[in-house]
Amino acid sequence: MATISRSGHDITPLPPAQREALASRLDPKTYEVTQKAGTEPAFCGTLLDNKKDGTYYCVVCGLPLFSSEHKFTSGTGWPSFFAEFDPQHVGRSDDSSHGMLRTEISCVRCGSHLGHVFPDGPPPSGERHCLNSLSLTFLERGQPVPDASKPIDLETAYFAGGCFWGIEHYMQKGVGVIDAVSGYMQGAAGPTTYQDVCSGATNHAETVMVLFDPRTITYRELVDAFFRMHDPTEVNRQGPDVGTQYRSGIWTSGPEQEAIARAAIADLEASGTLRAPVATQVEPAKEFHPAERYHQDYVARTGRACHITNPWPATTPVDSDH
Repeated sequence: MATISRSGHDITPLPPAQREALASRLDPKTYEVTQKAGTEPAFCGTLLDNKKDGTYYCVVCGLPLFSSEHKFTSGTGWPSFFAEFDPQHVGRSDDSSHGMLRTEISCVRCGSHLGHVFPDGPPPSGERHCLNSLSLTFLERGQPVPDASKPIDLETAYFAGGCFWGIEHYMQKGVGVIDAVSGYMQGAAGPTTYQDVCSGATNHAETVMVLFDPRTITYRELVDAFFRMHDPTEVNRQGPDVGTQYRSGIWTSGPEQEAIARAAIADLEASGTLRAPVATQVEPAKEFHPAERYHQDYVARTGRACHITNPWPATTPVDSDH
């Protein structure tokens, strides 16, 4: 099964034979640095003084690793960055060679050695990722990006089913779901807050934005899971939560999603398992407003659960209300 990063890139570790085939194309110096954890001499790297806007990719497999917006002049003699392009793209491990303990960094997809990370960088991270130029290839902004460096085609779905804590928590457990974010949708234009939404004056619904890999999980599977999570027959409420912000809704990104959502509702109503008609609204998606930080990953962070039902097999069921 593929592992997809939050930026949408396939970071599944490459098989050893594929890694070696890619590395065999390198010149001897680059092979020594990337495959044998070598270090190029200070102030000799071709990317040390590069000030162009663009992205730095793994020279072996092409995974994007660092961005020019995070590059800074450290004075150490090696290209330095205070953050990764995507933290999931760069692995860390202890390195006790040379009589000291350091943190080695490597490409998570092909395992190639990149350099080390040190706790003496600038804000906001306070870190200095010290890189070998030979480990990287640079593409200036606007240049064509090779297929190996592109994100995969992900899709986005939006679901409102009462309290977004539980919907977000269990959507994240779906195989093929890359991320789930709590927020507000289908209300008045412009930014909003939790207090505004709770007042009922903005007509927003607590909504979860789901980023997913359609190669692994289909939109219909997400819709069916959504209906297993909550009671789609309740109007403007879910369990103890009452108000228009808790209404059931599927906000679609196009005619294909709308057709799938409506077909799922028709199948559900024809199943004879419901005590009342489906109240779930199906509407074209409006602007998504992410909820405040304290709402994100709330169940995982606090251990509190809400009345949303776990729709997936082999995961922990909900055991309490909030």
